[in-house]
Order: sequence, then structure tokens, then C-alpha cells
Amino acid sequence: MSLTCFKAYDIRGKLGDELNEDIVYRIGRAFAEFLKPKTVVVGGDVRETSETLKLAAARGLQDGGADVIDIGLCGTEEIYFATSHLKTDGGIVITASHNPIDYNGMKMVREGSRPISGDTGLNDIQTMAEANEFPSVDDGQRGGYRKASVLDAYVEHLLSYVDVARLKPMKLVVNAGNGAAGHVIDALESHLPMIEFIKVHHEPDATFPNGIPNPLLRENRASTSEAVIKHGADMGIAWDGDFDRCFLFDEKGAFTEGYYIVGLLAEAFLLKVPGSKIIHDPRLTWNTIDICKKHGGTAIQSKTGHSFIKERMRNEDAIYGGEMSAHHYFRDFAYCDSGMIPWLLVAELIGRKGQSLSELLQNCIDRFPSPGEINSTVDDAAAAIDRVFEHYKGQANTIDRADGVSMEFDNWRFNLRMSNTEPVVRLNAESRGDQKLVQEKTDEILALLNQ
Repeated sequence: MSLTCFKAYDIRGKLGDELNEDIVYRIGRAFAEFLKPKTVVVGGDVRETSETLKLAAARGLQDGGADVIDIGLCGTEEIYFATSHLKTDGGIVITASHNPIDYNGMKMVREGSRPISGDTGLNDIQTMAEANEFPSVDDGQRGGYRKASVLDAYVEHLLSYVDVARLKPMKLVVNAGNGAAGHVIDALESHLPMIEFIKVHHEPDATFPNGIPNPLLRENRASTSEAVIKHGADMGIAWDGDFDRCFLFDEKGAFTEGYYIVGLLAEAFLLKVPGSKIIHDPRLTWNTIDICKKHGGTAIQSKTGHSFIKERMRNEDAIYGGEMSAHHYFRDFAYCDSGMIPWLLVAELIGRKGQSLSELLQNCIDRFPSPGEINSTVDDAAAAIDRVFEHYKGQANTIDRADGVSMEFDNWRFNLRMSNTEPVVRLNAESRGDQKLVQEKTDEILALLNQ
């Protein structure tokens, strides 16, 4: 039986034929056969099916001989934290993040919260789950099951990234989507008396009454933006369904591009630990490189994708890594991504510099303007990219094909990448302080792509 729910980095599928309790049981069993873990931590998001699927995975793990620790309702990063904090041999969270309501999925890590993706075990787990040929279960060797909470330890760790004394009194709008992140905000609140939290869509609700929890969709931004304006808040924060990504809104209610937040977080760490290494993706780079130079850090480029970023961070001992897609990775968080640490650091930076978020960002936006990522659906993505490559190759100062194609010129640059799953080309362009130029070049490339 072929299992179509296996993707490059995780497991996602439509409920029913693509993903159900039997399939998840088999994946849990295969996980146990592949890793031979003594203990695995599990949890799940707010989706209606997450509890039953989590218990199915637990049964598979137990039948494979692993003891299971269930931390209950959680975000992906809480599984990352629990795996390292409890020193378990692996972790599984049941989540489909920002996918539609009729989907669910699984994200898995091994010891030390190291990612399990296609080339590091996910393909092997898929093969075993599809074969469904597991040893018979011996009751004497079946693993145990217990519930535990790591929330207090997790919150303590989150607070270790900031000097609470540097946090100025401020008002923050926090939009938990459909409640997944709500319990963490509630736990942080008592430690941050200087912050007034205005809670939007805060309680867990598996029916998704507020839409798909994906703040990248423009239609999902209004509730955060309007609350910021209504309450005169200093910043707005919105999370996706498993809150491993956070999206920030300035004091005017404007959505901020993830690219510029990477630069802010790089600055926040370099102010704390001068000389640190910062990892970034190749899509938009000049602002991050510029900030690292200004603050005595080293900017290092990595291929896009969480497994590549995490591996490069470990190899370089980098303190922070950021992708413009709003994934932010932290060395002291087992090199994993977190949607909670970024907003804490930005709140501290606002207090430290005495500037609003829009003021912190405006200089960067003016120096390196970008229209943001633009997706184009084309008949032949490879041929479309080749057309652009041929047009510009004689003019470029540098050409990099490590991740799609990146070309740099005197005053502007671009990156083009193909989607792994659909006939889509993703364009990112930026300039050195010339908004008109970057828009002209963006239009020029889009015309070439769509010939």
C-alpha cells in the first residue's frame, strides 16, 4: 500500500484514505522499528482528530517497545523542547499546521530534537509503514504510557532569551489563530507584568471558526491588524496552527515581511553576543548581510529548508538562523525553530532602542526594498527559469545555483526557485535603496517567466 501522506520533511494528508488511525499506528510502529527508541514524547495540536491520531501513534510506539510520554495539547516547538529537555530518544507531534481543516499530519524528530526528513530516515519509515510487516507484540516487551507537563520548564527557557528588566511597559495583541498558542501566552503572562496582552481568537477551537490558521493569507490578517489599531497596541503577533512561525504587525497594524524580521533578530543576538554567526536563506540576503557587518557578526548562507538550516547551524555553531518564510531557529533551542522566541526578542529590542517596530524596520525597508515573494504558475517551471537565466547571465556580477538561481548586479539582485510540489516559480528581488528599480526588474522577470 503506497502512503501518499509522506512529504519531503514531514507527513501531511487528507483525513480518510490518506491519513487515519491505522496509517498513523503503522507510522508510529515504523518509527519505533527504525530508531529503536527507549522513550518517545508525543503531543498534538487543536484539531479534532489530533487526540485520537496521537493515541494511535502512541500505540504503535508502545507495540514497538518504546515508552511514551504524552504532553497533551501543544505546538510543534513544545515537542522539540520536550525531546531535548526530557532527554527522550525522539518526539512526534500530530499537526497539520496551516493546512485545511480536513487534513492532519505528523512532524518527527530523533534524539536531541534532530529533524527526521527524507534523507535522514523518513523514507525508511515510509517503506516500513507501507510494508506493514512488523514483529508480533510481546506483552512483556510492550512500552508504557504516561502523561507529563513540560510547560513550566518550557516557559522558563523562553524567558531566558530576554532580559525582562529591558522590557518596557507595552500593549501586545496576540492572535492564537484558533487557540493553539493560547496556553503558552497564558503561562508567560504571569512572568511579564509589564505587558498587557490583548487576546484574539485565544481559546482552542477545533472547528476553526476564525479560518485556516495561516497569517500569510491576507484575509487572515485583518483581525490582528484591526485589534492593534483599536487598542493602540505597540505590536501584534499572530501564529500559524502549530505556532512554530509567528508573524508580526507594527503599531500601525501593518503586516511586516519576514525578511526584515530576520535582520532584527540578527541584530538582537549580535547586541547580546558580538561576533556571532547568523545563518540566512538565499532568497533575500542584503539586509541580513548588512546588519551582520554593522554589528560585527558573520552572515552565512544556507539552502532553504529547515533540515538544511539546522544542519548548517550545527556545523557552524551559529547562534541564530532565519528564513524569510518566518521560520526562526535558535542554537540554544536545540537548533530548532520557535514562534515564541522571536516576538520576545523583538519586544526587548523595542524597549532597548526606544523605537517603535515601524521605526526599527523602516530604515531596512528603505535601504533594501523588496516587493516580497511572488509566485507564478507556469506550464514548464524549469524552462521558464532558463529563459530568465539566459536573459540576465551576461549582465550578472555573480551567479549562484545552489538553491534555484540567484543573480546579483550592481544595485539589485533576485532569486528564482521552483516549487517541489506544483508548477510554480517563486521570485524574490531586492535593490539597494531603489524602489522603482526593483519594481521594474520584478515586472521584467515576471514577463519573461510568463512568455
